Amino acid sequence: MAALKVGVREFRERIATFLESDTPVAVTRRGETLGVYVPTRGKRRTAAELSELKAAADRLAEALSDVDEGELVAEFKQMRRRGKTASR
Repeated sequence: MAALKVGVREFRERIATFLESDTPVAVTRRGETLGVYVPTRGKRRTAAELSELKAAADRLAEALSDVDEGELVAEFKQMRRRGKTASR
């Protein structure tokens, strides 16, 4: 299930709606994801669904295990600078 992307202001204004929803929400500020709200209430998950979710989380953790956050941010900023100069 894909996360819905919303800005901080919209998240704050519609928090009640998001709390009642089953859809994950990625909260962004100026295009940067600050966090993800993942609803845990709602319909009861089956053991198979929970197992799949845990497996996906484990795969994500494994994929990100060797990622250096500082390097990732620096690379992102460098790519944005290149994009801004290319559009001029």
